[in-house]
Amino acid sequence: MATDFPAGPATGPRVLRPDDWDSWYDTLIRAFGGVPESPEERELWNALTEFDRSLGVWEDGTCVGTAGAFSFRLTVPGGALVPTAGVTMVGVAATHRRRGVLTSMMRRQLDDVRSWGEPLAVLTASEPAIYGRFGYAAATFGLSAEIDTGRVRLSVPAGADDVRLLYASPADVLDVCEDVYARLVPSRPGMLARRPGWERLGVLDPESERDGASPLQCVVAGRGGEVAGYARFRVKLGWGEAGHNGTVVLEDLAALDPETEGALWRFLFGIDLTTTLSLRGRPADDAWQYQVSDIRRCRARSRDALYVRLVDLGAALEARTYQAPVDVVFEVEDDFCPWNAGRWRLSGDAKGASCARTTEAADLALSVRELGAVYLGGVSLGALAAAGRVRELRAGALTEAAVGFGSTVTPWMPHGF
Repeated sequence: MATDFPAGPATGPRVLRPDDWDSWYDTLIRAFGGVPESPEERELWNALTEFDRSLGVWEDGTCVGTAGAFSFRLTVPGGALVPTAGVTMVGVAATHRRRGVLTSMMRRQLDDVRSWGEPLAVLTASEPAIYGRFGYAAATFGLSAEIDTGRVRLSVPAGADDVRLLYASPADVLDVCEDVYARLVPSRPGMLARRPGWERLGVLDPESERDGASPLQCVVAGRGGEVAGYARFRVKLGWGEAGHNGTVVLEDLAALDPETEGALWRFLFGIDLTTTLSLRGRPADDAWQYQVSDIRRCRARSRDALYVRLVDLGAALEARTYQAPVDVVFEVEDDFCPWNAGRWRLSGDAKGASCARTTEAADLALSVRELGAVYLGGVSLGALAAAGRVRELRAGALTEAAVGFGSTVTPWMPHGF
């Protein structure tokens, strides 16, 4: 049977139409290996897709490239929620690699984000090497661990004994759990204020994603007459010659105070017939690390998580606060978004900041990637300088800026998108 090959090159990116979503999403799935998602997952992502913020590249009626941008609000140091484009669903057909399809979508997307008045763009990178050339840099890191709960003991705050724990259906307590999450959002940089519909992501439970573990379970924690925390998890039973060796797989845990958090961790450590607690993507400063009897038997490790791109440099640096006074002039390189390039004077402290163009002599020279890496306070300017990524042009400027950009709370991306 003859095959009719497309006659011409792919067109430039255009906004996604609702009736094109299935073919657009099929292109994305194929770009990530072609393994079909469950109907529940597919329906949810269809419902969450913002069509007017999604792009496709087409060649003679065939979709060959996909990209989207959710409209998020991201917590930054100081607690402000900043309008942010959550870059997502980026894929290029393997038949059209190295033909400029991705670059054309990134170009159109960042131009759009700027026109929407959103100073930041963020993403999670399937291949980190791809996005550096578009100005993105890793700004948060997730903690994973495989804790040997058969040998590791946990010491929690004394008030944990006052916390009451109850099993509940994840769907039945979704609203109260979402309220706990919403109350935590302003307290940690990197957290996302969830729009209606996004709460469903936390209880999505297709059997294909369980890897032999139980359906999703949930425990809610009560303290002082209100729900103060929750944990969502699965249990994967196992048996060996010596007896049980099951695993608790933690999906999500949130608490409003240290006592409630301690009670939830203690519960997870002690679930019957299990000897391992598996967790991933947790905050790098999770408290349990300082409560365990043997950190080596926890096999803790870190991985890059949220990548940040400053789209409007001045507005982005003004949106956050600084934990110590800073008054510094940056010489910024930004080849992909040249409107950010040049000298900027940042003056700020814990109360607020201003950032404007200047002709004054530069104190520090760096690219927009370094500013993205340090923006949420989880990466040190000093470390980047030691790596040769930041140049100090005025003595003392590096220390001043590094201290100011820091954060007493480690930034954290709570979930993917």
